[in-house]
Amino acid sequence: MQPVQCANCGNRVLVEKFSPSHTSVQWLDDAESACPEFARRAALGEHSKWIPTCPALRDSIERAVADGELPTDEHRREPVPGRLG
Repeated sequence: MQPVQCANCGNRVLVEKFSPSHTSVQWLDDAESACPEFARRAALGEHSKWIPTCPALRDSIERAVADGELPTDEHRREPVPGRLG
């Protein structure tokens, strides 16, 4: 997993891009306290586990892919430990 920082709020997450449509995100902090979008929606009564993503974070991840900073599995620079091939 590679670190990615949200261009909007500075929150950092770990990301692995398996394909153009499959992205795995691991939050390093509680989403509702780390992300203004999650905090806003939580304040409206929505639980973070039902919020699919933050648009600003998604844009930051896509920018990292476009800039070559976050490879997809088919463009991975180094093998993933424990994964064959």
